[in-house]
Amino acid sequence: MRMHVNRIRQLAAGVAVGWLLGGLPIHAQDRKAEAAARQAMDNFMAAFNSRDVHAWAATLNYPHVRFASNQVRIYQSAEEFARGDADYPKRLAPWDHSRWDSMQVIQSGPDKVHFAVIFVRFDVSGKEIGRFPSLYIVTLQNGHWGVQARSSFAP
Repeated sequence: MRMHVNRIRQLAAGVAVGWLLGGLPIHAQDRKAEAAARQAMDNFMAAFNSRDVHAWAATLNYPHVRFASNQVRIYQSAEEFARGDADYPKRLAPWDHSRWDSMQVIQSGPDKVHFAVIFVRFDVSGKEIGRFPSLYIVTLQNGHWGVQARSSFAP
């Protein structure tokens, strides 16, 4: 029982410290990895906006995991991803393009960076049609920085 009480106290202390720090990132930082991962994120968005599903698939690392719309999807390869998401421009109508509104590193190491982002979707007239807070995990695999996992509130 004493062990259980001590564990609860430790957890409560951790929550209190997190609250007191106001959500400031607490992590070991790797600036070189962060720069490479930011470039991977920008490549992801450019490929997404290009409507070229194969270019978009090339910005990912596999297996790739997406949490959205109350589902978890796991893609084992770029080919599987391209087959599964080839119709995304139609599914997102009236979507025309997206952009990052904010991108904050919350944790980083030499081969992995976690980002808290907000991305915005626009229609062809430039009107905002959606704003989605998300978590992206970018990894380095075999010399390639790519988005390995993402969790968003986007459909």
